[in-house]
Amino acid sequence: MVLRTCIAEDLVVLKAFAGRPQDWLDLESVLVRQRRTLNWRLILRELKPLLELRETPENLDKLRQLRDKVDKGA
Repeated sequence: MVLRTCIAEDLVVLKAFAGRPQDWLDLESVLVRQRRTLNWRLILRELKPLLELRETPENLDKLRQLRDKVDKGA
């Protein structure tokens, strides 16, 4: 049996795009667990145009703030 999953970067993009309260809690957990391995260049490249289409560019700032918070707590 094969179980297909997404990479952590895809999960970050999906959660930040959805932007619901639970998504931000989930994102914090992902960032804590994967902080040393996340490809932020990929995340930002994929997320920015999606947020622009959805007209929620503030989610990008919120993600960056969450990243900074996690980095400071490390």
